[in-house]
Amino acid sequence: MILDRKQISSFWQQLQETIEQLLSSRSDDRFEAEPLLKLYREQLQKIDRNLTFHFQSDEDNEAAIEMIFGCDGFPESIHSVLSLIGAAPELSGIEFKAFNNRYDPIPLSVNIGEEFCEISDFWCRISVVEERLHLEIYMGDAPKILDMDPRIEAVMIYLDALIGEYELMTRVWSLEWLELPASPEDYGLTNLANLRELFDSVKSQAKPIGLTLH
Repeated sequence: MILDRKQISSFWQQLQETIEQLLSSRSDDRFEAEPLLKLYREQLQKIDRNLTFHFQSDEDNEAAIEMIFGCDGFPESIHSVLSLIGAAPELSGIEFKAFNNRYDPIPLSVNIGEEFCEISDFWCRISVVEERLHLEIYMGDAPKILDMDPRIEAVMIYLDALIGEYELMTRVWSLEWLELPASPEDYGLTNLANLRELFDSVKSQAKPIGLTLH
């Protein structure tokens, strides 16, 4: 993809002109400036339709804010994220970062809308075949239409926390969603909470490739 540097510059210029207004609207961990957030999303979409962002508190300083940019799991847009961050200005009160890094402690539960998802509800299997890493996720009543089930979003949050968004995109060749058997241990499955250790033990055997969803 050929990026338009003028659009990247325009995004950062707009953000610099409005960031104080955004930060002043902060209430707890939310911002009450939806028109500004909408503007940022629209400008990012002009650069690359896969670009995303969210905010979180700095782990070492809760008063500080991090603006995290990603590409919604599309490896072809990794370059767009890195190019965007490479042009980021230095501003007080906010830090700009690329991709969701591993997170400790790993969250044991997440709320997606009205759906409460515990990490213990999900199981996994990881394997490397011909230098390609395959990850299988098992859950009860596995959905046939992925984007219709909030548990899919919950698992993606867990995967970011467990292995990091960048490695998820560049190490995992395929990610498959399967029905959870009655006795997962009998099928050699591992609870999702233990994925990080398994992933780190085999990732060096896999060539850096992209992410394919099945």
